[in-house]
This record gives sequence, structure tokens and C-alpha cells, in this order.
Amino acid sequence: MLDRAASIFWNLSGANTNDTIQELERKLAPEMSRHSSAITMNRALFARIDTLYQARETLGLDAEADRVLELTWKSFVRAGAQLDDADQTKLATINERLASLGTAFSQNVLAEESSYALVLETVEDLAGLPDFLVSGMAAAAAERGHPGKHAVTLSRSIIEPFLTFSERRDLREEAFGAWVARGAGTGERDNRPLVAEMVRLRAEKAALLGYDSFAHFKLDNTMAKTPANVRGLLSTMWTKARQRAAEEAADLAELIVAEGQNHAVAPWDWRHYSEKVRAARFDFNEAEIKPYLQLERMIEAAFATAEKLFGITIRRQENVETYHPDVRVFEVSNAAGKRIAIFLGDYFARPSKRSGAWMSSFQDQHRIAGPNGDEEQIPFVLNVMNFAKAAPGEPILITMDDARTLFHEFGHALHGMLSNVTYPSISGTSVSRDFVELPSQLFEHWLTVPEVLQEYAVHHETGEPIPAALLEKLQAAGKFNKGFANVEFTSSALVDMAFHALNPEEAADVDPVAFEADVLADIGMPDEIVMRHATLHFAHVFSGDGYSAGYYSYMWSGVLDSDAYRAFEEAGDPFDPATAEKLHRHIYSSGGSMDPEDAYIAYRGKLPTADALIAKEGLA
Repeated sequence: MLDRAASIFWNLSGANTNDTIQELERKLAPEMSRHSSAITMNRALFARIDTLYQARETLGLDAEADRVLELTWKSFVRAGAQLDDADQTKLATINERLASLGTAFSQNVLAEESSYALVLETVEDLAGLPDFLVSGMAAAAAERGHPGKHAVTLSRSIIEPFLTFSERRDLREEAFGAWVARGAGTGERDNRPLVAEMVRLRAEKAALLGYDSFAHFKLDNTMAKTPANVRGLLSTMWTKARQRAAEEAADLAELIVAEGQNHAVAPWDWRHYSEKVRAARFDFNEAEIKPYLQLERMIEAAFATAEKLFGITIRRQENVETYHPDVRVFEVSNAAGKRIAIFLGDYFARPSKRSGAWMSSFQDQHRIAGPNGDEEQIPFVLNVMNFAKAAPGEPILITMDDARTLFHEFGHALHGMLSNVTYPSISGTSVSRDFVELPSQLFEHWLTVPEVLQEYAVHHETGEPIPAALLEKLQAAGKFNKGFANVEFTSSALVDMAFHALNPEEAADVDPVAFEADVLADIGMPDEIVMRHATLHFAHVFSGDGYSAGYYSYMWSGVLDSDAYRAFEEAGDPFDPATAEKLHRHIYSSGGSMDPEDAYIAYRGKLPTADALIAKEGLA
């Protein structure tokens, strides 16, 4: 019952919060941490688990039960079950404080995102903006009490296309400044002291548990295993990405001069001029393809892809009461017509929702008999996005990056919905952090399968499918600007690792902004690019510890997904039934019932190398 209530509450706190929920968050976060510590540090309970664990080879357990016992024992040890009383008390206090700090960090970022709007007053302010963006900005302005005007908000679905298309360099600079300064507010909204304290407490926690650093602690039960392995991958990608980004920056500088300007390439210029370079080099630009990317059709494309791969059926259910009118409800059935999941889609930005996109659940799949004697619980899975609404009566058009995000998060949702395990603790996405992104990133590949785009990327006015020539240009431009994208990401991952590789002495008095600057200087961060997530709004890492010392996992999973999709290419069919069945069985439905390396080898026959990712990103 606590799990049920908590899942509802924390989902609402992210997707549809208010002052009451936020006040409860601040109250409940430390209480829930205290309650969790009381369980995991219960000596009598751990003694029973330890008794089973030490005798596990004599218990006759099946592979799944043996895996659950191993993971449960390790989770208790990692939570301090073997510490003495004094250290348990200290660890519980640290966990409680970290929970409060993460909540405060998240609320500060949300407050700055929801309160900011750059209201544009004149037609000149809209110079260069395509119709779809003007429409979205008009809707955003009206929602914020400025009818008849246009607003640049900090939602990626508005800020990124604005930085791409706006001809007003002064407005690009102003909006970009607000975007990268989230979390750097004054007074209670300043995340500097929160980050400093979190870094210190995490280092102390790791030391209590016998680890050299928090990074060593977090990576101990992942595929990567050690910080050295992570840094090896990141360094390989950083060298190649930085070199490519320098070439890209030179192209942008050349274009700026050709246009008669004399300014250097600034971070608020990159998207604008790279779009112009892409348009010239490939005779292609984002505005050309966007009329074909209707949100509703892209949702249909994601559903149809999953149906064809995995033999499921997804049907919308009308007149179902939800936590917000925008939320849609779908029933998911298997090939035999049996209901296996409920899917909720919450697609639109609003001030009550934190930024970004994510998958979560209201309940997870398992086959443990419940109080009513039922032996099965189906998952209730949620996707949350932040797409900008269009004006009434107009289609909602999204960018290619938005469409990729849609497929990515639905890949996570499929990981939850296709789960087929006995025990809830290993259900769905309950896998190691650097494996959890494999199902999501792999599913992105089907967005650019020609037959998917030709059927679902249709012009919002004419209904005509995307022309073959435009599709070819899209594919040709697919590896464009990859230096920039990988510098953005890899710098964030390197800063994350640097913070969490500190020992308690080094972490005792960290200035987060200065530390970030030092790390970026050490790695040679290009002046023209900023981190994808600056420290003071790095929610992945500091809104909780889910991705702390773990942001690299997107890249680690990128190595896996690049190789995993090759299986379909080798079969000569992106929907090859035999390959899809193996993918379903070993990756999407197995949850945490197998070691991730074993699961991948069962699907692919071997583990991949970074070469697959380097080739995918065009950095070879």
C-alpha cells in the first residue's frame, strides 16, 4: 500500500505539482528515507536474508529466485545492514538529508523554469521563426497571461527551435542566458549550496560503506564496474567529439564571415548557424521536414512499430478519469488478446510539470499472489513529455529531436509493459543503470526506418507522405553536427564523474561552479559549446541520485544499442520476426532476472565494443 500511494504521489509531484504537493514533498522526502533506512538496517531482518544467502546453493532455487536473493542481499549490504550502530545512525542521517536536498534542488529548477518567459512584443522579434514555432509561442504566451503576444519559454520544444531559427542574435543571447542559468537563482533558489552539500554527503556515505568514492559505490553493481572503465569510454569519445566539433566550429565561423558579421561563434549562435550550414550542405533544414512530423502521427508510428515488432495491440480508452485532462489512457494486449498493461501518455508542457521527458510507473508487473488471490499484476506505465501545444485548431508539429525523444521514452515504456517476471523487485526497468537505457535508445532506431517515416510522416495540410528525396536528405544529414552533440553530452558525463570521484577530504568544501569550470578547462571544453546540463540544473544527477555517477550510462547503452540494431541489419529486415522474438525475450521482457551481460549475450551472442557507437555517431 505504501508503494502504491508513493508511486501516485511522486508521479504527481513531477507531472502535475502544486504548492500543497511541494510542501508535502519537503515533508515526506526525509520521512520516506528514514523509513527505508529502518528496514534496510534492521538486523533481525537482514539476519534472515543472510541465512538464506549463505545457504543459497543448497536451496534448490530457480535462476530467477536465485537472482532475487542475490540482489536483495546486496541491496541490504549497500544500504548499511552490516555497519555498526553508530555508522548506521550516521548513514541514515545522511540519506535523510540527501532526500531533502534533492527535493529542494528539483523544486528550485522547476520554479525558475515555470516562472520564466521572454515575451516578444513586435513582428521584428519574430524574424526568421517558422510558422509552427510562432504558433507554439503564441499558445505559450496566452497560457501565461499574454494573449496576442509570443513567449519564449524554457521548454526544449520552444527554446531549442527558437535558438535555431531566430535571426535576432540579441534575443537568442537573452533566452540562452536564462536557459543555462537555471538553478543559479538568488536566495532559496540558489542550488550552489545544495550541490556542495550533496557532493560532500555522498562522498561520506561511500566512505562509510567502504568505497573509495561515491563513483566507486555507484558503479560497483553496474556493467561498467569501475570509474576507470567509464573514464576510458568517455575519454575515447571526448577526443573524437572535440576534434569533430572544432571542424564544425570552423564551418560556422566561415559562414558568419560570409554573412558580413565579425563576431565569434558563441553558444547562442551554434544552433542557428549549424542549421544554415546543414541546409546548404544537404539542401535540407529542420523547417522543411517539420510539416511532416505531426505529434499525433508520430505517436501512432511508435505504437505501430511496437505492435509489428512484439505482436501487441495498443488501443486508446476514452472517458477514463486521469490526474490531468491532457493525459491519455491506452490498453495494451498481447497477440492472444490478453490485457498485459495500461499505458498513460502525458505529452504537453505546463507550469505544473518539471521539464524534460521521462517514463515512470504507477504499478509494476509481477506474478506474486495478492490479497485477493490474484496471481498477476499488470503494469501501469507513464510517459511524460513537454511538447508545446499549437493554437486551437492547428496541428501540433514537432522536431526530429522531439520525435526521437518520443520513441526513446516509449522504448522505456515497452521495457516496463513487456516485463514478464515473477518478482516485483526485478520487474521491467529494475536493471542496472547502464543497461536501462538500452531498450529506449534501441527503439529510437525504428523512427528513421524508411517504411515507418513513409507511412506516418505525412504532410499536415496535404496528407502526402514524406517525399523520397527529402527522406534521402534526412538520412544523409543524420550524422551532421555530431561533434557538437557529443561534446555537449560527454562534458556533462565527465563533470558528473569528477564530482563523484572525490573522496571525503576533497569533497569537504567544494564550490560547484568553480569545480565545474576547472573540470571543463582540464578537458579543453570548446568556448562555443556548453554542457548539455550545467551542474546547477543537472536534474539527472542532483534531483536524486538515480543518475549520479551514472550519466555516462546513455553512452554505455549507446554502445549496446548500436550493436543491437545491427542484428536486424544483418537479418536484412528491420522487423525480422526471429530477431524481434529474441529481443523481446532477452531484453524487453526479462527485467532484472538476468545479469545484464548475460541478457545481452543471450540476444546478440557477444558483447560489443565502442566501435559500434563511434560508427553510429559518424566519429570514426
